[in-house]
This record gives sequence, C-alpha cells and structure tokens, in this order.
Amino acid sequence: MSATPRVRIRGLRKAFGNLDVLRGIDLDVPDGQVVAIIGPSGSGKSTLLRVLMTLEHPDGGRVEIDGESLFTMPKGGGEAPAHAAHLRRMRRSLGMVFQHFNLFPHMTALANVMEAPMHVLGRSRAQARDEAVRYLDRVGLGDKFEAYPAELSGGQKQRVAIARALALHPRIMLFDEITSALDPELVGGILALLQELAASGEMTMLIVTHEMSFARSSADRVLFFDHGVIVEDAPPETMFTAPAHARTREFLKTLLEN
Repeated sequence: MSATPRVRIRGLRKAFGNLDVLRGIDLDVPDGQVVAIIGPSGSGKSTLLRVLMTLEHPDGGRVEIDGESLFTMPKGGGEAPAHAAHLRRMRRSLGMVFQHFNLFPHMTALANVMEAPMHVLGRSRAQARDEAVRYLDRVGLGDKFEAYPAELSGGQKQRVAIARALALHPRIMLFDEITSALDPELVGGILALLQELAASGEMTMLIVTHEMSFARSSADRVLFFDHGVIVEDAPPETMFTAPAHARTREFLKTLLEN
C-alpha cells in the first residue's frame, strides 16, 4: 500500500447559500480501502462525493488525488485555480454511480457503456465494444446488450451504470445511495455486486449508503456524518457494536428501531 493516500482531504468546506453543508472535513483514504459513509439526510455525505467528482466546487480546503491537488495547479511558484483540462485529467481517476442511474435513454446498454471510453479514453469502437461486453457480463447483463433503458428494471439500469463507470478503469469509485431508488426486491442483487467489487481489492471505494448490513460486512471503515462534519470514523465492528459518540449511538438506535 502506497504511503501517499489515494484521497487526501484537508479543511474541506462547502456551503449552499447560508447553509454550511461541509464544515472542515479532514480525511485520508489509503489505496484499496472500502469506506462506507453513513448519516442522516442532509449531513453532507453526497456533497462530499460530488466535490470529489468535481461536480461541486469547494468553498475552502484542499483535495488531493494521489498527492496531486484536484482544484488547484502549480503556477509561478505558487498555485492557481485549476483549468478545465486539469479537472478533466484528474477526473479520469474517478468513477461515480448515482442514485438515479443517469443513462442515455436513446442508447442501448452496450452503447451506454461504450460512450465514455471512446470519448474520454480515446478507445476505438471495437476496443470499447469488447470492454463493454466484458463489463456488462461482469455485472450480470450478458443477455441485455441491445436493451434500451426503458426496457430494463431499476436494478438492471443500476448495473449498466456500474458497468459504465468500471469501463473507465477508475482508481477510485464513488457510489451515492445507489440502492435507495430501487424496489426492495432488487436491492440484494446490487449489494451483492458491490460486495464482489469491494472484495476484489481492485480500487478504492467510497460508498454513501443507508444499508447498514452492507456497511458492516463489506467496508474496511465506516464514517458517520452529521451536520457537515465527520462525527465518528471507525472499523465496522466498533461502529456498530461500541460507537464512541452519543450522536452515533442515537442515529444507529433509531435505524434499528425502525
């Protein structure tokens, strides 16, 4: 494992109007670690992932990917705000899967997975197709290459979205509540796929989830967010059997009672 964290965050702040959503986040994530992020709605979990994916720009602090600043770049002995080309290059290290799939409705499953490798990685159509076939097979959709999103279940759409992210060969995968829009009977299959990816050790994973059993069984580490700060950061066994903070205990007790 590299001495340089795959992700390093220092003093990260983000506000929307007068609402402080991230209030000074400090976090190191080593290469290959699987981090589950839990907490109540509005606590800043998804905003953290959106900042990492450069979908939101921070109001303060620093984010580094493999030791390189995400939002700034060297200039004249100091640093300047990153330009678009720098952000695009840095973003190639990251893949994100969203709650609501975000598939192109006019493209087949195969075409959805092929699109980014051709335009972002410069793959030929033949190369992109071969990889798309492989990743769709991997997520259990070997028989759905030519299906359009409207012809797929929610769970199948989410599998296409995961295959699409994997096809970019990211070093870091970000998953934002990817089971919360699914019918309950479809959740287990997606969690099993996430568990397989986590166990493979192929990439660093940050997973915002409300599935506590998944966080407990598959994560190396669990972060509890509340009001824009990391209240607790612990291994799953500690987080779920002996949390140190009263707020964590209150949150988990409420979940278990429901």
